[in-house]
Amino acid sequence: MEVISENMSHGGVQGVYKHFAKTNECEMTFAVFTPPNRETPPPVLWYLSGLTCNHSNVMEKGEYREIAAELGITIVCPDTSPRGDNVPDERDNWQFGLGAGFYLDATQRPFSVNYNMYSYILHELTELIDNKFKVDMSRQGIFGHSMGGHGALTMALKNPKRFKSCSAFAPISQPSNASWSTPAFEKYLGQKNDEWRKYDAVSLIEDGHLFPEFFVDQGKGDSFLQDGLRPWLLVDACKDAGIKIKLRMHENYDHSYFFISTFMKDHLHWHHSRL
Repeated sequence: MEVISENMSHGGVQGVYKHFAKTNECEMTFAVFTPPNRETPPPVLWYLSGLTCNHSNVMEKGEYREIAAELGITIVCPDTSPRGDNVPDERDNWQFGLGAGFYLDATQRPFSVNYNMYSYILHELTELIDNKFKVDMSRQGIFGHSMGGHGALTMALKNPKRFKSCSAFAPISQPSNASWSTPAFEKYLGQKNDEWRKYDAVSLIEDGHLFPEFFVDQGKGDSFLQDGLRPWLLVDACKDAGIKIKLRMHENYDHSYFFISTFMKDHLHWHHSRL
């Protein structure tokens, strides 16, 4: 693991690191905020970013460090996709390829060589964090924004023994039927099939996957609300399955980090109480 930068912030350290990821066959960059030293190792909270983003967006605009330092939480911010000149991409398509890995393991060539973000985060990066940082891996939570909210929900639903908490900002609730994600799913996973259901929160719940509770914030002024996000589908699925869900709809807030940073403190407190 190579250290790109480490800076003191609120008594902790905001670091950016790079390593070669065998899972994705390329170099991957990620960020970790380590809170001030305490007697016991801190819990780990994973943050998954949205389309077009990388590790730096939430690090620079999410405003999480002060409260994470106060509560004693390590924040891990992976990238959203593999990177590199040899990674297949569609340069004029912001909803696919670089910056748009959708937190799945692709099954279709040539994307299956590099686009394995689900396994990368769940296994390879997890092992690296466990080996290189002083953290309590028995206390992990996960949250994210938009595409990253989708990733957080699906990872929590498929790994309820690992993650103790899950929340999301404006998640893509049912990507297998959303206009801005179905083209990517088809390229990564082939024509619509059972593989799609493995990376779809609503479908996973319908198929019997359970999680204790979810916390979701959504802006009413979000331009993607009706066609891409549709949180009411997640609420209906949770209610049918007996999963507790708290959805807050906020007047005038959009899809940006102005929205995310406004409610970041609430999410960190929510996770802290469960970790």
